Amino acid sequence: MSYFKDAAERESLELAPGARTRTFWGERMLLSLVEIDAHAEVPLHTHPHEQAGIVVAGELEMGVGGEVKLLRPGDMYLIPGNVEHYAKGGDQPAKALDVFSPVREEFKY
Repeated sequence: MSYFKDAAERESLELAPGARTRTFWGERMLLSLVEIDAHAEVPLHTHPHEQAGIVVAGELEMGVGGEVKLLRPGDMYLIPGNVEHYAKGGDQPAKALDVFSPVREEFKY
């Protein structure tokens, strides 16, 4: 078992048209490196997991619990479990790193 992972070697999983993730997990948390094409959207949804993240490239419109904000690299977000949220790419593709706790079993692939 290696303690180090190379995201470039990981196959992606489609979240929605124009949105993909590559995930890595341990016992109690999961990392999700998300790429969203310009103007692509991960539609409004909920899940019981806590989600925290940071935008690392591009611009990302996020709506969380009815509050909407345009996020840029370095901007972070915290989403409690069971709160409705969505993400939409801006004029350029976006990349964000999400952390989920507990591990989202459907993201283990």
